[in-house]
Amino acid sequence: MTHWFHRNPLKATAPVSFNFYGVAGSPSANKICNDLRTTRARLLEMFTDTTCNPEIMKNATDAYFSLLQGFIASLDGTTQENKLRFMQNFKWTDTLQGNTPGAQQDAIFELISMAYNVAIWHTKFASRLAGKENVTEVDAKDVHRSLKFAAGIFKHLKEVHIPRLITPAEKGRDLEPRVIDTYIVQCQAEAQEVTIARAIELKHNATLIAALAFETANFYQKADGTLNTLEPECSSKWRKYLQLKQHFYMSYAYCYHGQTLLSSDKCGESIRSLQEAEKCYSRAETLCKEYRQTKGPGSTAKPSEQLFFTKLGGLIKNTLQKCERENGFIYFHKVPAEAPQLELKASYGLAEPISFEFPVLSEQCTPEVYATFDLTKGAKDEKAKPKREEEVIKPMKEPDLKPQKDTGCIIS
Repeated sequence: MTHWFHRNPLKATAPVSFNFYGVAGSPSANKICNDLRTTRARLLEMFTDTTCNPEIMKNATDAYFSLLQGFIASLDGTTQENKLRFMQNFKWTDTLQGNTPGAQQDAIFELISMAYNVAIWHTKFASRLAGKENVTEVDAKDVHRSLKFAAGIFKHLKEVHIPRLITPAEKGRDLEPRVIDTYIVQCQAEAQEVTIARAIELKHNATLIAALAFETANFYQKADGTLNTLEPECSSKWRKYLQLKQHFYMSYAYCYHGQTLLSSDKCGESIRSLQEAEKCYSRAETLCKEYRQTKGPGSTAKPSEQLFFTKLGGLIKNTLQKCERENGFIYFHKVPAEAPQLELKASYGLAEPISFEFPVLSEQCTPEVYATFDLTKGAKDEKAKPKREEEVIKPMKEPDLKPQKDTGCIIS
């Protein structure tokens, strides 16, 4: 299943020194600044380290975020903003906007942007794991969990932290609702794909598989609709991926719904459902070609080359032929002109985001140490400078996904 998922690039960032000369007025305050610099650099390294796993990532994120909270949480017993929140300027690129960064002098902007990358890392980890030659049941559960965990991070940022920013999100940037909502829904849809693959492999009843596929197709349709007002140059490729997945899973829904109808002796309706499955599958094949030819951010998935994709085409064809034979020998039902209306609700297997919370404040960040930061001493000027057109940040060098032997999403 290598190259089954589309992935936008990681966000890139400028180095941050946390050199608060004069302001950090004690050895403990200086140590916090030094530790912030080293834990930030360590976390950034983890994003592109292929040996990193969720446990290592959690340790790296907890180390940095627990210290960064010392620049955000109220430490003086009042309800006023932390005096250190606006001390440092941070620059981050966006996943859809190339290498020109946005900048805010706000520790909450840093918290959100770094956590955003953690969520994207979890989606990329899931994609790499799903691309293994022999995916075990444990691997499948890890893929499923990573996608739901990523959805939980995005949801938490949207609901709790993005509203706290002084500078509102610009249109088309990662922190605006259309983009972050799409990431949330895509993660949920991809997590459900794991459930569908498992249900098919274990030969669960066709009604459940059809309902899960229908719900998943609706997720992809919702994600695509969320992006439809975004500028085409940055969203067209992503939208083609969402559209091809929508039609692919609608094809699955009609195929398995057709099997359900046949088992209920509704052969004419079954044939019509399978004809609709063929139509959706053909549209998915066309969208795969259009997706590959569309320019835009992100890695190019190759779903039409995967066994999980091609096997569906064979399943639809064989099931339709069987239904037509049975209708010619036994049922003699009229095939309806209209495709059946799918009103399927899955009782099981729906993917919900896993609740996410930032780690608690580091033990280093005490009110006593906080008091030794003296803003009147004046730190190096870190005020956000006006953006220059030529200012760019080098993108993160992400590892290539090497194709593995495709087992058709079989979980061993």
